[in-house]
Amino acid sequence: MRFSANLGFLWTDRPLPDAIHAAKAAGFDAVECHWPYAFPAAEVTNALEETGLPMLGLNTRRGDLEAGENGLSALVGRETEAQEAIDEALAYAGQTGTSAVHVMAGFAQGAVAQACFVSNLQYACEKAAPLGIKILLEPLNRYDAPGYFLTTTGQAEEIIAAVGSPDLKLMFDCYHVQLMQGDLSHSLERLLPLIGHIQFASVPDRGTPDHGEVNFAHVFQLIQSLGYKHPLGAEYKSPLPTDQTLDWMTALKP
Repeated sequence: MRFSANLGFLWTDRPLPDAIHAAKAAGFDAVECHWPYAFPAAEVTNALEETGLPMLGLNTRRGDLEAGENGLSALVGRETEAQEAIDEALAYAGQTGTSAVHVMAGFAQGAVAQACFVSNLQYACEKAAPLGIKILLEPLNRYDAPGYFLTTTGQAEEIIAAVGSPDLKLMFDCYHVQLMQGDLSHSLERLLPLIGHIQFASVPDRGTPDHGEVNFAHVFQLIQSLGYKHPLGAEYKSPLPTDQTLDWMTALKP
């Protein structure tokens, strides 16, 4: 079992290149991030090369932060901006060797929004394929992201089928899925062929995975038994410095 440090939540007290070095020192096998664009791609690439860690994923921009936006790709009338955000993310991923881009849907609802999201995802897959980059979509829970377009794995399955590209995969965040649907074990077993990345945090507080309503020792063992070999993304929040939160890495590892 291998783990990836999500640097959108871990070691946020330091610049991204320094956080990459911290993840290496802590024993992580990979890193991922949310929005790395404040840092030149060359600086991030240097840190990745110095540590030998791969970058597994990054997100497209959220849009107008002052307006509270959380993605653009399901917003009708914003297609040009959405595709510019996709182009930017793919360019950054290409420069840093990042293997996947999460295309954020945004706050929307209805069939027209879904058609817009499908179209933008098709655009993303067409642009990503020559680069060898995967495209991810991620259902978010209604508590942390009320009004977000994509909320369930069933909805994600429908969209993946509509897009029709082998380069589009599901980001299965155990935290979000548990809050919206539960039944993590059966969902992981059934959806494994569609999964491009798995993330985790405790439920319901989104903290370290060693407490809460989900038995992550069991979940990690199940994932390993299913033959999934990619690093799992630690995307949790803690009031403590990250280095003081890492006992779970040995306690829960199969």
